[in-house]
Amino acid sequence: MPIHNKLVRDRIPEIIESASKKFSTRILNEEEYITELKKKSFEELQEYMEAANNSDAIEELADLLEIMHALAECHGSSIEEVERVRQEKAAKRGGFREKIFLIQVED
Repeated sequence: MPIHNKLVRDRIPEIIESASKKFSTRILNEEEYITELKKKSFEELQEYMEAANNSDAIEELADLLEIMHALAECHGSSIEEVERVRQEKAAKRGGFREKIFLIQVED
């Protein structure tokens, strides 16, 4: 039986069960949950980096966004608050749409 030891989406046990497979799970405490969400974010970012096409890239970005929703809640906030902060930062410092690549700054 393969060992996964990773955070999975809420319906994964139900999906595994519907395939008549045996499995084991446990519920994480808050500290473990945040740690595992952070690990999962790296996993999903790596999958995004390796995406072969736009469709796969969007799938992985959706996974990253789901993790961002969960992390915002862990920090007592919401994705709407994260978006508000993003907008404030974009107003002050800009976004990344102009594709500016900084090479150096003279001291």
